[in-house]
Amino acid sequence: MTDKKKIICIIAFSTLGLITAGALFYGGYYIGFSQTRLIRIEGVADIYPGDETAADFGVFWQAWDKIKERHLRSGTLSAQEMIHGAIKGLAESAGDPHTTFFSPEDASKFTENIDGRFGGIGAELEEINNQIIVVTPLKGTPAERAGLRPRDTVIKADGIELAGKTVQDAIRIIRGEPGTEVNLVISREGDVGTRNIQITREMITLPTVEWEWKDGDVAYVRLISFNQNAPFAFYNVIREFIAENPRAMILDLRNNPGGYLEVAVNLAGWFIDRGEVVVKERYADGEDRIFRSHGNAALRDLPIIILVNGGTTSAAEIMAGAIRDINGTRLVGERTFGKGTVQTLERLKDGSMLKITVANWVTPDGHIIEGSGLIPDINVKAEANNEEDLQLNKALELLRNN
Repeated sequence: MTDKKKIICIIAFSTLGLITAGALFYGGYYIGFSQTRLIRIEGVADIYPGDETAADFGVFWQAWDKIKERHLRSGTLSAQEMIHGAIKGLAESAGDPHTTFFSPEDASKFTENIDGRFGGIGAELEEINNQIIVVTPLKGTPAERAGLRPRDTVIKADGIELAGKTVQDAIRIIRGEPGTEVNLVISREGDVGTRNIQITREMITLPTVEWEWKDGDVAYVRLISFNQNAPFAFYNVIREFIAENPRAMILDLRNNPGGYLEVAVNLAGWFIDRGEVVVKERYADGEDRIFRSHGNAALRDLPIIILVNGGTTSAAEIMAGAIRDINGTRLVGERTFGKGTVQTLERLKDGSMLKITVANWVTPDGHIIEGSGLIPDINVKAEANNEEDLQLNKALELLRNN
């Protein structure tokens, strides 16, 4: 073979080698590319410069792909619903039942609830230890008329097991069109078995305040909720009875599901001096945000008893705790519910919403409400089969002997 042919042959083999190597490289690249996913996520990197997050987001996207690839309903799975499910799991990972995710539909229902008008049975619910618990049946609602009580556990709604479900899941099942019925299976402390309660749904409008005279000159005021109408409604009630020079007052906060913090601070101002601490919000870093009274303390010197029970919740606990801590006002009844954390609402761009726990509520004397509630100064247990209001009777007895 001539040198020229040798050179051509070497070049040919070299070229073939390069082509083969190139083909192998490209083939490997193609296979690797087809089995991995390069995902560009804008607006996420360097959100917290200098903060190291020990988490592999690749695992999330790997799980996402596996579900989309392998799940029986992969062809009909909604990417947006998958995102919402992931955010829901993210909220649940906080291990706090009050930190929750609302889909756009649930966010709308939650807003209806805050605004004080919605369709359903009229019961305030809470998720505790993976169980759906009745905080309180609201006054004058189907739930109250059907006999639901604070701390009842709702086991089933229309045959659907509620254990392990969120409050939003339970609400979605229990609410419905006015005039339709929902069947609840509940368990109650002291009962051997369960109870079936059939309730007809209605349009629920949250009441605010009512009052009447007791013993002739004792103003009995029942504050039913701390909604946005409460300050004006309470003012009208106070203006009405204060002109009659009452001897004493009973403030009934039983089965009050709470509401707006600002309303609790506003109403506490009728009872405690301007500038006094109503409540503190204590954050994870130990810092306190202090809320002070800005009212006229017009009722400060009036002998007062406050009625509480297991349905006294949230803003109602704040108000009762502040008046007792500062004025020494006695609480009569049963231990309050113990809902004492602060949530902030964060709206997301698709209409969904996050409710995030950010702080504890602390009474002026330093008592953390969450979990423990308020222990009454005089414990009086309500008797289910007794038509008499034993707690109210005890309050009147104390005021007579004052």
